[in-house]
Amino acid sequence: MAVSTVLAGARVVLPTGIVENGRVIVENGRIAGSAAEETPALDLSGHWLVPGFVDLHNHGGGGASFTSGTVDEILTGVHTHRLHGTTTVVASFVTGDMDFLTHRASLVSELAEQGEIAGIHFEGPFISPCRKGAHDETLLRDPDPAEVRKLIDAARGQARMVTLATELPGGIASVRLLAEHGVIAAIGHTDATYEQTRAAIDAGATVATHLYNAMPGLGHRAPGPIAALLEDERVTVELINDGTHLHPAALELAFHHAGPERVAFITDAMDAAGFGDGRYMLGPLEVEVKDSVARLVEGGSIAGSTLTLDRAFKRAATVDKLPVEAIVQAISANPARLLGVYDRVGSLEPDKDADLVVLDADFELKGVMRKGVWVVEPQVG
Repeated sequence: MAVSTVLAGARVVLPTGIVENGRVIVENGRIAGSAAEETPALDLSGHWLVPGFVDLHNHGGGGASFTSGTVDEILTGVHTHRLHGTTTVVASFVTGDMDFLTHRASLVSELAEQGEIAGIHFEGPFISPCRKGAHDETLLRDPDPAEVRKLIDAARGQARMVTLATELPGGIASVRLLAEHGVIAAIGHTDATYEQTRAAIDAGATVATHLYNAMPGLGHRAPGPIAALLEDERVTVELINDGTHLHPAALELAFHHAGPERVAFITDAMDAAGFGDGRYMLGPLEVEVKDSVARLVEGGSIAGSTLTLDRAFKRAATVDKLPVEAIVQAISANPARLLGVYDRVGSLEPDKDADLVVLDADFELKGVMRKGVWVVEPQVG
């Protein structure tokens, strides 16, 4: 017999708009179109009901690293982010040597095959030493297509995205290789010019890794990669909305030029997300987290974030004053489309997985459901 749950009374955010006093029916782990009249309902009056969040770019959480942790530690990190509304997460690796990365890809791909993560993102080693951020410069290398292919093969069909400095030797050829294999080529940690960035987009690059960060600033004579990435309708721009990585005006500029349909909120989270201040390792580099801001011990560069997507959602609604429908696009629908999983997640529509988040009127997280099972059971009424 089908097990049904009716969620009633909330402001439900659908692809077609906001439905007041809406109803979402969950049956056997999926969103259903109808339920028997006698099915009891959970009253979510005064709350928002939105799709589960989808994080394209996440290095860990709960004290666990996706780059170096054991399988159990990775699952701890995944669960930490689920508690904050991220029902679909890509495991991002920081720069390492090739043997290490191929070994990790083989290990972590098993979790993707099991449905625990949505695939693997290689952020490095094919990035610019000029814009290395929190990556070990001694391990950086030019994007040789043969080595890019080696990482893709090691991931056994679970590679979802590779971040490259496409101006480096082999960069354009590597972008073409990724596009041919259905892997997102992301421009990031780059010192590219405007013209070089446009060439990479023409070759098949479709994502800007954490726009503004780890790339040249926008200049009036040398507009650099930011202008090229914002203006091109083929590109989705990642934004880290934690109040540290971006000034609100920079976020507003991105939304104005790219539009909500071309923005993806990410965390770029590291181990400390959902865990607390202290000393951590990001790959081979030591990081100190103080007042929830992560910086390299040596040099002081920002080293990822401690962000969770529920905080990004609340900030977007309360500080940036973005429409809720636009936030849902950026935090759920757009990244799901990029990952090719929008047929299953990213919106509250019949036959999709019952991945959803309950927020109160102040945009505080109150409940999380993944595949029809409460990860955080809402305490309402």
